[in-house]
Amino acid sequence: MGQLGEGRRRNADGADFAEQQAVAKSPGDGYSLLLGEVGSISIAPPAFAKLPYDPAKELVVLSEVVRSDFLLVVPVASPVNSVPDFIKAAKAKNDRTNFATFGAGTPGHFGAEMLAEQAGFKIEPIHFRATGDAITAIVAGEVQAAFVSTALGAAQIKAGKMRALATTAPARSPLLPDVPTFTEVGMPKADFSAWFAVFVPAGTPANVQDLLATQVAAAVKSPDVRQKLQEAGFAVTGTTRAEADRMVRGEATRWAASVKATGFKGD
Repeated sequence: MGQLGEGRRRNADGADFAEQQAVAKSPGDGYSLLLGEVGSISIAPPAFAKLPYDPAKELVVLSEVVRSDFLLVVPVASPVNSVPDFIKAAKAKNDRTNFATFGAGTPGHFGAEMLAEQAGFKIEPIHFRATGDAITAIVAGEVQAAFVSTALGAAQIKAGKMRALATTAPARSPLLPDVPTFTEVGMPKADFSAWFAVFVPAGTPANVQDLLATQVAAAVKSPDVRQKLQEAGFAVTGTTRAEADRMVRGEATRWAASVKATGFKGD
């Protein structure tokens, strides 16, 4: 769990899906598990035509373990201090508002597209291949905004290196209690998040799926693990198989619509 954050990085053509492919093609013996996330499971299928695996057919979700909501952030030198101010400024521009992303096809990329569509302005995504480079660009004021996960952005915001305007979470984060939710500022549909769930190959027997799902959920809900994950900015979920399945199906529909609306083609 120590590597959770923005998800596995890949370059702008979405070429790196080795882990997902490996598990999807593995035998269903209960020994091959994947920590999948929204980018590779829900966004990649509609965004990349040459994806080397099919999550809907080759993978089965056991449990959503954690999720990290997103923060709309701007450089500290930005003149905007609220979401209404940000939208007003974006609409007043003659050109597009540039958003840093952690790669084409990532939640931050399509989250920005989703916000722009809902609010009625245009964006220019600036894709970075390394998370550190994107953060540096935000801090330096080289881009106008970005969506970063709470897990990644909290420390930077507390240190005064960037400013958070709102969170996509349903409630304010205990880590950043002064940052309002998008619902509070009148945009309840800006409620996307970076979720992480454990998957197994589709051929895994149902009884093995049940056992593993129970063990995975119990592990993340144990007091020590829960505390560490929450301190790192994650909301611990540990859902049942049925709950996780509903979530994944719903996210597939939602992100497919978002990708289609932008016309994005990763390959």
